[in-house]
Amino acid sequence: MDSRTRLLTALAHREPDRVPLDLGGTQVSTIHVVAYRNLCRHLGIDPEPVEMADIVQQVVRPGEELLRRLEVDTRGLFPLTSHNWGFEQLDDAGDAWQHVDEWGFTQQLKKEHGHWWSQVGFPLDGPAVDAAALADYRWPYAADPRRIEGLREQAAAFRAAGKVVVCKGLCAGMFEMAQRLRGMSNCLCDLLADPQTATTLFDNILRLKIEFWTMLLDELGDLVDVVAENDDYGTQQSQLISYDTFRQLIAPRLRELIGFIKRKHAEKRPPGEPAYVFFHSCGNVRPYLPDFIDMGIDVLNPVHVTATGMEPAALKRDFGRDITFWGGGVDTQGILPGGTPQQVRDDVRRNVEALMPGGGFVFNTVHNIQADVPPENMVAMWEALREMTWYSAPGNSSRNARAMV
Repeated sequence: MDSRTRLLTALAHREPDRVPLDLGGTQVSTIHVVAYRNLCRHLGIDPEPVEMADIVQQVVRPGEELLRRLEVDTRGLFPLTSHNWGFEQLDDAGDAWQHVDEWGFTQQLKKEHGHWWSQVGFPLDGPAVDAAALADYRWPYAADPRRIEGLREQAAAFRAAGKVVVCKGLCAGMFEMAQRLRGMSNCLCDLLADPQTATTLFDNILRLKIEFWTMLLDELGDLVDVVAENDDYGTQQSQLISYDTFRQLIAPRLRELIGFIKRKHAEKRPPGEPAYVFFHSCGNVRPYLPDFIDMGIDVLNPVHVTATGMEPAALKRDFGRDITFWGGGVDTQGILPGGTPQQVRDDVRRNVEALMPGGGFVFNTVHNIQADVPPENMVAMWEALREMTWYSAPGNSSRNARAMV
């Protein structure tokens, strides 16, 4: 099978020849620039020049030589957004670099030992926000056609190479963006004490997302296979908000967004070519999965295997017929950065054996590979992947594993 057939087969909940692999298809399934350089050098690949997928997270679009070496099945499109466009790094914050983006968010990166940018300024901060402040806030131009310049040519080249094309969205989810506008504490208080402010922000962010996807899918919908949206609802133990709050304030708007994307995308697809929605949320989102499925979300990313309620075998048993699990191949919090290569192999085996049966699984880590992951552990992860993820043994899996290194 070529990469495209392999991944589309898995998304259709059928077993391909082997489990498909994503690295760099989105800004939440890639690798930190430090780890990327270390891995490339370990494998004898020149990592330069580096192309950043997301400057805030300091993660990269892996180069083609590494993607071919690892037999990665996806290729990502990265429209211009606040995380990779107009990023002016100013030296006026003492021990940190500073940047203010198109949303008015102030970001800082520590000059020493800074691994990613952190938001320190919120344009609608304060215990309350009045109607005048909301009216004066300048929303970004979501449908700016410059955001997608050159992407059609990239998508066509990826398609010609037999890859699945994944496209990220304008920004984080409605809930997460409201936190970035108001500050997390203020936003969480708004949900209970001032729901009018919360829903006004949600509605405006929803409007911008629809404007963005209208512009992008009108131009690229025939070439994009997977549309990536996201929000963050889960924690390590439970959820950031109650299920009732999610159901009342967020779920109707998320349902509207997913429904719009699926209808618009389907209009642009050639006959017989399905369109898929990938949705990212970290943490324990198990209580929300029935809602996700009912809304039409096709793919859950990541699979936060160390969070309460996210045990891979139970997720596969209860939801594996209805949603594809994209991620969860190895624990990125503890084992990948801190374990031995053998512990990494063992963790890959446990997770993959639980998630791969029947298709509906794409291998990726639990969120991005971070700066402190040793290259030996990354190689062990890919070796384990190639050694044990064939659905029908081809007789050459060990050769494929050796070929990567």
